[in-house]
Amino acid sequence: MSLDLLSALGEMVSTESDLLDKHACDWSNVNRQRPRAVLRPRTVAEVSSALKLCHAHGIAVVPQGGLTGLAGGATPRAGQVVLSLERLKGIEEIDADSATMTVLAGTPLETAQKAAEGAGLYLALDIGSRGSCQIGGNVATNAGGNHVIRYGMARAQVLGLETVLADGTVLSSLTKVMKNNTGYDLNQLFIGSEGTLGIITRVVLRLYPRPRARRTALIATADYGATVRLLRRLQRELGDVSAFEAMWPDFYRYVTDHPSTGVKPMADTHPFYALSEFQGSEPDRDCTRLEECLARAIEAGDALDALLAQSEREARSFWTIREGAALDLLPYLINFDVSAPTAQLGALADRLKANLTARWPEGLFFVYGHIGDGNIHLSAWAGGAMDDVAHEMDEIVYGEVRRIGGSISAEHGIGTLKRAYLGHSRSAAEIEIMRRIKTALDPRGILNPGKVI
Repeated sequence: MSLDLLSALGEMVSTESDLLDKHACDWSNVNRQRPRAVLRPRTVAEVSSALKLCHAHGIAVVPQGGLTGLAGGATPRAGQVVLSLERLKGIEEIDADSATMTVLAGTPLETAQKAAEGAGLYLALDIGSRGSCQIGGNVATNAGGNHVIRYGMARAQVLGLETVLADGTVLSSLTKVMKNNTGYDLNQLFIGSEGTLGIITRVVLRLYPRPRARRTALIATADYGATVRLLRRLQRELGDVSAFEAMWPDFYRYVTDHPSTGVKPMADTHPFYALSEFQGSEPDRDCTRLEECLARAIEAGDALDALLAQSEREARSFWTIREGAALDLLPYLINFDVSAPTAQLGALADRLKANLTARWPEGLFFVYGHIGDGNIHLSAWAGGAMDDVAHEMDEIVYGEVRRIGGSISAEHGIGTLKRAYLGHSRSAAEIEIMRRIKTALDPRGILNPGKVI
């Protein structure tokens, strides 16, 4: 079949061994499988022609962006072809008056951020893999990230989309307007659909005025409850909280002790930690307001200690701690990404750690995350091969999430690794409607088959 594709699509198709290995899995590194071929279109017309051919011949297509996903959503199966968007990249337009950016789907997020900054504007979407993840993948998985608390998920950053359907039809809705009540919002079908309904090729993104000031604070607190009170105080008194990250003490201690981190700005003996970022327009006044607010928080007992970054370099060192790259060096690490109402996250984290520790007493279980938007991450290491413990961990973690009515996936989607647990967060009626939509838009089931549902 790859030879037939090669003859029909020409140099867009590759079966080189190294390239097949590169595209065999997303960042989860689970169930690696070399695809039959890799398609690398340079234009939307090439995406359309490739899908039209694959649809006609019933060839399954797995769309891929920067391969930074953790749910197996971009991992192919045997006999499938990968359609990589890595060549379909570039900033097509920045409309400063409309505060929008039109960008091709394969453009790295960081490239788009810098382009917005160069135009005196600000792209609010931001995640740790900004240098390698791509805009199309961000939108297809409805990425969250560090600034959701103020700006919302990727869904909230999108005004218009161009999407290629399974049969090659190019569906263009590249609007720049915020208010458009003309029937169903078709774009929202594709945002978060993980490439199962269509392949996103262009995006119109909302931009914002570039903040003139950004201040970052590392704060110690007495416990989870005090951390939530601190967050609400900051929002009430400052109103410009653009990020608020919680770090449980064992996470902070492990990461700052690790040589790869290289920084410990605050003692590791505090009961809890938070990292917050504030955006404003008056640097000196904003700094004073923040210092005064933190002083009041310490006096009221909502905080124990606080450090205000004095430079961009120091702010970056604070964020290095929260990004927790030291954890990625643990072999067989299993990452969970769940959400629940903020009021319940502290108790959920305690139960998860207690249940996992009871089962694996020698294991390491770290909790951290964006509690302002109800999302925590759990990084779990049981000391053995991932395949030996993953299912049992899933049962423990997702069982607790289901019990409190939370979501098994706050940011990274469903893919294949969470598909069996979709019913923990979605009703049977909702899943049935998802199936109907999938059948309507992809009747032959060629787009990312076996993912999500």
